[in-house]
Amino acid sequence: MLKKNEIVKLEITGMTNEGNGVGRYNEIAVFVPFTAVGDVISCKIVKVSKSYCYGIAERFISEAEVRISPDCQVFGKCGGCSFRHFSYEEELKVKQDFVESSFRRIGKLEPKFEAILGCEKIDGYRNKAQYPVSQADGKMVCGFYSKRSHRVIDFTDCRLQPKIFSEILKDIIDFCNENNVSAYNEVSESGLLRHIYLRKGEHTDEIMVCLVVTSIKKSLLFHVLAETLTKKYSGIKSIVLNENSRKTNVILGSRLKTIYGKDTITDIMCGRKFELSPLSFYQVNTVQAERLYNIAKEYAGLTGGEILLDLYCGVGTIGLSMADSVKKLIGVEIIQSAVDNAEKNAAQNGITNAEYICADAEQAAEMLYQRGERPNVIIADPARKGCTSETLKYMAKMNPDRIVMISCNHATAARDCAVLEKMGYITVKCRAVDMFPRSTHVETVCLLSKLHSGQHIEVELKTDELDLTAAESKATYEEIKDYVLKHTGLKVSNLYIAQVKQKCGIIERVNYNLPKSDNSRQPKCPPEKEAAIRDALEHFRML
Repeated sequence: MLKKNEIVKLEITGMTNEGNGVGRYNEIAVFVPFTAVGDVISCKIVKVSKSYCYGIAERFISEAEVRISPDCQVFGKCGGCSFRHFSYEEELKVKQDFVESSFRRIGKLEPKFEAILGCEKIDGYRNKAQYPVSQADGKMVCGFYSKRSHRVIDFTDCRLQPKIFSEILKDIIDFCNENNVSAYNEVSESGLLRHIYLRKGEHTDEIMVCLVVTSIKKSLLFHVLAETLTKKYSGIKSIVLNENSRKTNVILGSRLKTIYGKDTITDIMCGRKFELSPLSFYQVNTVQAERLYNIAKEYAGLTGGEILLDLYCGVGTIGLSMADSVKKLIGVEIIQSAVDNAEKNAAQNGITNAEYICADAEQAAEMLYQRGERPNVIIADPARKGCTSETLKYMAKMNPDRIVMISCNHATAARDCAVLEKMGYITVKCRAVDMFPRSTHVETVCLLSKLHSGQHIEVELKTDELDLTAAESKATYEEIKDYVLKHTGLKVSNLYIAQVKQKCGIIERVNYNLPKSDNSRQPKCPPEKEAAIRDALEHFRML
């Protein structure tokens, strides 16, 4: 057993979802931050548990080919980025593996995994940033929290944000220091300014400045700041105070007061105009979100006659981008201000077939089912915690032909898709979309289709087919996949195994991996994988 402070030689062979490299020493997993697959290190053990350890790299014996020099001076201190120490190509491979691993391990699912969609712009892609502030050596500083703490790293030139954010940020901090504005102290619950929140329209260049304060009444001085900022930056169209006096880690409070310009800013996404308030959910990477929504629209398979239900719709971005391809759009969102924005967004884009409901997704799904709504397609884009079991239940009870699941958490997406499979759906395909380069986060979009619809087989079972044949009892799909991987290095899917078994005349029970017709778009097993599967079937004496 490894001991704390022991130094061992370790090869990094994988990555965790938290961004740590992982190696094995005498079958014990050791997690090491800021390492890359292929690194060989001298590792100091810093924490020991029963089945795993944490370590730090004392020395690099040899470096992975994918390793690069970090291009940020606070990388490793700031908690924002995790992957600035290896190439973007490697990052995409890691994120693809994250998604596939979650669906196989958590969901026990084997959809068609499409290649990850990388981001064309890996710096300056964020349209929103929320900077915490604190006091240090008698002055106000701001930046981002260090990992797993609320210690603010004093740094205003984050590479993930537009350069103009850094300029505005420095002016705000200088103003606060010159005028003795105090930063909020979490321990004493004193101070005025808690966060500086900046938002920018990617396609309009409109900027919102939102100052999160403990008291709006005590923030009169910020009217002077508003005048100073708007004289210097013509792009600033809105300056808003947000009051949050609670002892909480939640950044925004519910009370807003606009002290300059409009209550919202405008941006364009997928050809639609959207009004954004400080409380509105809006994807932080606009260009990549447009590409994500195009994939979702392709998965939805809209023809113009459908009823589309957009759960967790925010300000309506996803649904409104598809409104001209459906008969009726129903959006559901729990935040009233976002619903108000969605309704305004629909109106200003000339969309008249949209209805919006302010409610929790679970309550709304049940209500819509009870009133007899039967959407042909449901799009769900929940928060990281995913959908509740009741939400999934009523989604399935409404009996849509297709469900498109969008998620920023591949683990909960895999879990939810597995639940829907038990309710009569099959996860057809899945694609990772990198919305957040240099972080560990990755977006996932999945297509689930109702069984017995046009893409799947309908099998008529006869009584004499219900018994297992000797061949069927020899090996499971997982055993066949493991054998093929071990002996050929190839990964094969349940679909490919089913196709080869059918070719070989092995009796199949109900298997929804098989296509219904010859013109199905389901992929065909490549010759090299067919040969490997046949070899496995022979090994298990199924042929």
